[in-house]
Amino acid sequence: MADYGFEAALGGIVAGVDEVGRGPLAGPVTAAAVILNPANIPHGLADSKTLTAARRQALFGAIMASAEVSIAHASAQEIDEMNILRASHLAMVRALAGLPRAPDHALIDGNLIPKGLSIPATAIVKGDAKSLSIAAASIIAKVTRDALMVDLAQQFPQYGWDQNAGYPTPAHLSALQTHGVTPWHRRSFKPVHNILYQEHFITR
Repeated sequence: MADYGFEAALGGIVAGVDEVGRGPLAGPVTAAAVILNPANIPHGLADSKTLTAARRQALFGAIMASAEVSIAHASAQEIDEMNILRASHLAMVRALAGLPRAPDHALIDGNLIPKGLSIPATAIVKGDAKSLSIAAASIIAKVTRDALMVDLAQQFPQYGWDQNAGYPTPAHLSALQTHGVTPWHRRSFKPVHNILYQEHFITR
């Protein structure tokens, strides 16, 4: 179970950072940075992947009401330009930079610390299951990105992004074959790249 042990041991202002959206074929990668108020931590914080959508939504509201939160993205174009890992780290750096006050330390989900951070940081593997601040960031990032993909699904309903959030489900892959690639698709990802290559080959 996630707890506040890492934050308490560090002292000072600690931000948890997590991202969501490395695996989808479409949409941005989204990161959140959260500074919890140790006197008012919402009950039930956990890795967003272990929570129901309704529970994530309820905790999203509780976190936004009680903590300092910043959300940032790296676009599909940026993902194609620099690769998904670097784009994920860019979104994390942007999220930290957007906080109302600079933290003394950042807790980063994963095994790498993003380049370009101006503050000390600790990488924690499976941090969203160990640190309450990272768990809160995972919830904020997940709910935000899911809502963004639901909005984008209104423009491009063929791809089912309101259901699959851009991940390569059979329905999404089938829609790609039928309807082609949108500006929101990640052209460097193999299924999208292959379709673009096929189109190029056919039209030559």
